[in-house]
Amino acid sequence: MIEGESATEDTEHLTPGSAAGAVEMQETTHEARVPMRLVALKHGDTFMVADFNGDVLGEGDGLFQNDTRLLSRWRLTVGGKAPVLLSSSLSQDNVIFTSNLTNRPLPPLGAQSLKEGVIHIERKRLINADRVYERITFTNFAMTATEVPFALEFSADFRDMFEVRGMNRLLRGEIFPPEINASDVRLSYRGLDGVVRETHISFSEEPAVLTPNRAAFQLALPHNGARSLYVEVGPHQEKPDCARWRSAAARGHFGMRSQRRRGATVHSRARLFNTWIDKSRADLALLTTQLPTGPYPYAGIPWFSTPFGRDAIITALQMLWLDPSLARGVLKFLSHHQAVDHSPFRDSAPGKIMHETRRGEMAALKELPFGLYYGGVDTTPLFVMLAGAYAERTGDLSFIDEIWPALERATSWIEKEGDSNGDGLIDYMRGADTGLANQGWKDSYDSVFHADGSDPVGSIALIEVQGYCYAALIAMASIAERRNQFEQAARWQRAAERLRGLVEERFWLEDKNFYALAVDETGRPCAVRTSNPGHLLYTGLPSAHRARHIISQLQEPDFATGWGIRTLAVGEARYNPMSYHNGSVWPHDSAMCVAGMARYGERTGVVRMMGDMFDTAVRFDMRLPELFCGFQRGAGEGPVAYPVACLPQAWASGSVFMLLQACLGLRIDGYRGAVHINRARLPPDVDELVIKGLLVGHRQIDLTFHRVGNGVVAYSDDFFDGSIPVLQHA
Repeated sequence: MIEGESATEDTEHLTPGSAAGAVEMQETTHEARVPMRLVALKHGDTFMVADFNGDVLGEGDGLFQNDTRLLSRWRLTVGGKAPVLLSSSLSQDNVIFTSNLTNRPLPPLGAQSLKEGVIHIERKRLINADRVYERITFTNFAMTATEVPFALEFSADFRDMFEVRGMNRLLRGEIFPPEINASDVRLSYRGLDGVVRETHISFSEEPAVLTPNRAAFQLALPHNGARSLYVEVGPHQEKPDCARWRSAAARGHFGMRSQRRRGATVHSRARLFNTWIDKSRADLALLTTQLPTGPYPYAGIPWFSTPFGRDAIITALQMLWLDPSLARGVLKFLSHHQAVDHSPFRDSAPGKIMHETRRGEMAALKELPFGLYYGGVDTTPLFVMLAGAYAERTGDLSFIDEIWPALERATSWIEKEGDSNGDGLIDYMRGADTGLANQGWKDSYDSVFHADGSDPVGSIALIEVQGYCYAALIAMASIAERRNQFEQAARWQRAAERLRGLVEERFWLEDKNFYALAVDETGRPCAVRTSNPGHLLYTGLPSAHRARHIISQLQEPDFATGWGIRTLAVGEARYNPMSYHNGSVWPHDSAMCVAGMARYGERTGVVRMMGDMFDTAVRFDMRLPELFCGFQRGAGEGPVAYPVACLPQAWASGSVFMLLQACLGLRIDGYRGAVHINRARLPPDVDELVIKGLLVGHRQIDLTFHRVGNGVVAYSDDFFDGSIPVLQHA
């Protein structure tokens, strides 16, 4: 999962919408298969999740497009049995999935039965555009020629993503009888929204038997002989063959190579560290979809392969120093989908930035509000924050001019509608029972509470949201000055300082030397220690004295697990290291806390936290999950997985780059075309690191960081010729 919508929260808020008179949400009893044991492929708006064998069994996995499952079963059997798994892997660029299998003992076909382990089966699969391409190759290593009976089982339930995630509908559309031809099958469904969705399954050879849910083949193989079957699954019929497979593979590799080469690259002499960097970059490339407005990182697979506001903004912030084009694409898309009206059902108000968008049947029918949903209190200030950071990073004021009306509307929402009770703090309360109960990044139903474990009353003002709003107002003041709007700039600067004062007055807990998680409508603080104030550090709101207290406590065992920073300190009410938000570790959350620590001059703790997250990545096969359990690190033990975390997940993949920037103390001034390096450190066991193609102004430069004794020096050829200032601060 991502975006905080836990299974419990889903059950609570997924209730009938305004157009759903024939719909009722109920819990299902089956559990989805564990994503840690599944493999995902994606291209555009199509993705597929299968197990290591390459099979889909319809338990949270499948082939999905536009929030609809187009293939709910896809299973290979050999001699009526599942083959034995030898190994499975993804190509380095995430384009091709490969599973190596072998046969179990095969039944006799008029002769001696075939022994186990003499037929090698290689399944290769990729997605390009809206089609799945699969090649299944059988190689005979038996001493004699043989015949191999195998079959592919298939079905399509055309369920909406929210049904797959655990909700039932009392009424659904009509599934049509399958249409069977010699070598292809058409499966189709007409939804209650009137849309007909189709799945065509086509084979390169005619099956011996083809039924509505099974294609059976009898394959003759000489000794040491090999044969391949090509299969395609898509919205229309095609004739699969080797040439089509190769062409799709070439397009896939080329497209992913272009994605991965966007922006600057990072390389070191440490092999495992490079693997983490490369894997994270490949995962971000996999999740990034090229929309008409530019590149946009979808949040995560399997549950959230769609545009989210908060996730994309934070991912863009993580990548901004390396690849500003991602931030530009996110800003442009979100400005085009800004709310224009009030809707309690969608939690929208003029100027708000969207939280989530969906294109499935249930969203179209308004059975749920998530077709275009605005129930995120932090997304709007984060949007403005990102615009300010993009302007400072690039100096691209022409683009800022383009989205300036959207920025003004977003800031107007912060100033006029974000504060529902007039206390000067930006708060939230859902407009309808169909919406999210909690609307910060920790948006599961139980993530906001008082020290005694009770729920807050009425509207809720979260600590980190005040920081985001403070940073948004500062950003608007800075941009307005450059636009010669000096009166407006001064007004926003004063508003930011007023908000800073309120936060320091209303949230600070003297007895804990920490900031409260939130303040409820009665003015009572949620006096629990959480990771949220780490985000406040990231925005620069706290005083230096109070920041030191936060930095110190985030590094103590109550928070620091040895793998990352817990979302909730040990000993607080509702603490549970196996929960979604109340004691687990989220890599993006840890990275924002670390970046906040670096902003206030911390270096030793920053490097240590970077090392902790690297150790975590190593134990998760170099791919950080959305979250993992918050158990303390023990000798010889690894981090404990959270069973239904998204893999891959955008802001988890982007975390390494935010952590690295914090270590390097690197900031780019796009207005002046200068690079600032403040007390650079290198990650543990990395003695040299090279950043190539770093865009500064209108030029690209290469930067090298080298460990010398206990310090780090940075240099660039562009510095020596005087064209790009590289300013190192002690």
